[in-house]
Amino acid sequence: MVSTPLTTGSRIPTEARLTPVQWAVCFVAALGFAFDIYEVILMSVILRPALADLGGLRPGTPEFDRWVSLLLYVPYAAGGVFGLLGGYLADRFGRRRVLVWSIAIYSLAALSSAFVTSPGALLILRCLTIVGVCVEYVAAVAWLAELFPIARQRERVLGFTQTSTALGGLMVTVGYYVAVTYSDRLPQIAGGHAAWRYTLLFGVLPTIPLILVRPFLPESPVWREKKALGTLRLPRVSALFEPAYRRTTVVTTAMMALSLAASAGVMLHLPRIIPGLPDVRGLTPVQIEQTVSAVHFFEDLGQFAGRLLFVLLVVRATKQRPLLRGLLVPCMVVFPLVLAVCPQLGLRWLEAGVFLATTLMVAQFSFWWNYLPRVYPTHLRGTGEGFAANVGGRMIGTFAAVLTTWLSATIPGDDVFVRLAYAAAAMGFFVYAGGLLLSFWLPEPKGGRLPE
Repeated sequence: MVSTPLTTGSRIPTEARLTPVQWAVCFVAALGFAFDIYEVILMSVILRPALADLGGLRPGTPEFDRWVSLLLYVPYAAGGVFGLLGGYLADRFGRRRVLVWSIAIYSLAALSSAFVTSPGALLILRCLTIVGVCVEYVAAVAWLAELFPIARQRERVLGFTQTSTALGGLMVTVGYYVAVTYSDRLPQIAGGHAAWRYTLLFGVLPTIPLILVRPFLPESPVWREKKALGTLRLPRVSALFEPAYRRTTVVTTAMMALSLAASAGVMLHLPRIIPGLPDVRGLTPVQIEQTVSAVHFFEDLGQFAGRLLFVLLVVRATKQRPLLRGLLVPCMVVFPLVLAVCPQLGLRWLEAGVFLATTLMVAQFSFWWNYLPRVYPTHLRGTGEGFAANVGGRMIGTFAAVLTTWLSATIPGDDVFVRLAYAAAAMGFFVYAGGLLLSFWLPEPKGGRLPE
């Protein structure tokens, strides 16, 4: 994996070995992506015990479902609004500056969330945390794409650095397992040893090297040179809907909404389905939480496999739309099948199904972060990414978490776990069927170089 920075003008970038600074950029970006996914995933794992501790709430009650909907949706809606603003600010003031401030916001919010005493306080701090995550991810992708302008190298850098999201998922798995198993040996937090509080606290650790190193890394050379020459146009959200970009903006926003709907409407509900499996119901509370953590490990493996699968596919793909459809079709089959049969077949089948479903889902996520930088020019790159990922994905797509909760309440039956599994299965089918249909209108990028 090699590259040299690109400058504007007619020069063609040539290949060379990565410099120590470029390796540092890749490492820091990968660590940032890992922390982002840690914060996105952990709430689905700790939600049930946190609501039990903070409000005495139990699954199946209206009040429990209301707080599930709030905590799984409102932070992402807030992240969508401010993530769009963050993309605009990255285009206006530079990628590096926005990255540094976003880290400061979400590290302080994540630290504070471990000490909350009410569901409302947890909701507020989760909003601040996800705001920082959404801003950071958009700015980091634009930053990396512009630091590595050669098409094949850029795709590999974006693909490989995002494999670290599997590390973020693994951190959740290990952190929660350690907290559940050894919490009584750890110092008290808020007067107790609740495992979910330690899991929130562990997520702050990766931010320490990010805060120390990122301010000293280079700004995007493309953005910096255009800014110095006075040729950097001011970003405008309205420009995304000009004739040259309208179709791209509308289709990518809708398709990212459906992509994130699979994660929010299906995968985030898994930790609440697992306690209802036939071979889990008779376990002790500690054993149940350990089982939740163990199943999550198969999600982590799927995260890593999905990123690697995409890297292998993208460097061989000549067209982007067929590549995306090749991921959507199996998702449309695998997701509903896994969720519909797991209540009958049990834990081992669920683990295998979760691995396969996560692999396909994450490969599709990788597609978007390689595709979006290629369809917007420098002055709109962060804004365009921010609109699709945050308005589409975070604000609209994550509402699927609420829809699945509502749908589970309307399905006949007394078993809340089975109803939730069937609701998630239905959600998985419809979001991927919708994505497949929209893919026929997705614009194909022109060439391998980034638009100026």
